[in-house]
Amino acid sequence: MSKFSKKRGKSNPKISTASLPDIIFMLLFFFMVVTVLRNSELKLTNNLPSASELTKIEAKSLVNNIFIGKPLEKYQAQYGSSPRLQLGDKFAEVNDIPIFLEQHRVKVGEAKAPRITSALKVDGEVTMGIVQDIKTTLRKAGQYRVLYSAKPKGN
Repeated sequence: MSKFSKKRGKSNPKISTASLPDIIFMLLFFFMVVTVLRNSELKLTNNLPSASELTKIEAKSLVNNIFIGKPLEKYQAQYGSSPRLQLGDKFAEVNDIPIFLEQHRVKVGEAKAPRITSALKVDGEVTMGIVQDIKTTLRKAGQYRVLYSAKPKGN
């Protein structure tokens, strides 16, 4: 006679899944409330020139957008009507570009830093003088991957 007997035929009780939809909706609402969408306001006129040969960018998180154009009417009283530079959400000067690039390099990480590209989104009315100054500053800051943004021909 053994003191311990094996219980056969007993199985674990089923796990109730009745509260699973509640949990899923709570997670959904949590992420909807917590998520912050990138929403940068364009403060410049930016009518991109059209081009026939365009290439789509694969990794948009590795792109620095540099906008160049005339300020919108509501900003012209403060910044004037001459072409300006916008980095992120604010107006900037050409000598602010290296700091902007370094902040982006820190966010992206050291492994992806060589693949960072600067996209120049230049208004069609802007002269090449300010664009040349920006390209020179980018070169001095070690940013050699530069592209010009354009819209497809016919749009």
